[in-house]
Amino acid sequence: MATSYGRARLVTDDDRRYRAYVKQFILQRQNRRPIRPPRQRDIFGDQAENALRNWLAGRLALSERRILEYEERRGKRAAIKYRELDALVLDGRSAWVFEIKASRTAQSLRRAASQLQETRAILRLLYPHVYATILLVDTGIPTADEVAALMAGPEQPTRTPATLDGTIAAMTDIRRVADLDACGDDATAIDLLCFSVDDIIALVGAENLALDWEAHEEIEDFAPPVDAGPAYSTADDADDTDDNPLAAALRRAGLKGGQDR
Repeated sequence: MATSYGRARLVTDDDRRYRAYVKQFILQRQNRRPIRPPRQRDIFGDQAENALRNWLAGRLALSERRILEYEERRGKRAAIKYRELDALVLDGRSAWVFEIKASRTAQSLRRAASQLQETRAILRLLYPHVYATILLVDTGIPTADEVAALMAGPEQPTRTPATLDGTIAAMTDIRRVADLDACGDDATAIDLLCFSVDDIIALVGAENLALDWEAHEEIEDFAPPVDAGPAYSTADDADDTDDNPLAAALRRAGLKGGQDR
């Protein structure tokens, strides 16, 4: 069934209708299941998002209206939904939207691109030209050599892990760039700017980051998770299957779980 969009508007996070939606969502979530405490990777993902948003704010005029309200139509059904955009620049008849991810699986790039394509389609109801950029924090995406060693070892996974270079090569809409100045000039492509954990440490300091990942989680396989649909979180992809648009925002609000940014 084809999906279409309408009645789009951009609001701030104190918008009355948005706050009512969040309140209703919180009640539904609390009645549905317990909310798990955040992992260190979850916390680092939010910290990386904040660090990169502040980094962007030092270079671009970011809009405070980064909550996107829209009507999603599927057949005869329609529903009002919201997306929290990681960062947004508005300039006359154009918009520049950013998706920030911190992950150790290349699958996160595909998810981020899918999210941005949907967001771009909605924003085009308001702005004829919409530029899109992914800021990807690589927290351990395996290299080709690491994949080869893993697959030759005694505990090889059932699926060969994807590398970042291989994933980029397979995605015709992704354009990897070296710096921010090279972004925002093609409204059909999605620019990709990559960061390391050390880059984030350099921005805010190790003492301000949750970096003790292995002490707080079981060692997980490199194989990417099953894609359960769009999820809007900066956290590692192990959590991206929790299909809810407001998860990262709710976690930052103290509700420790959830998604559909």
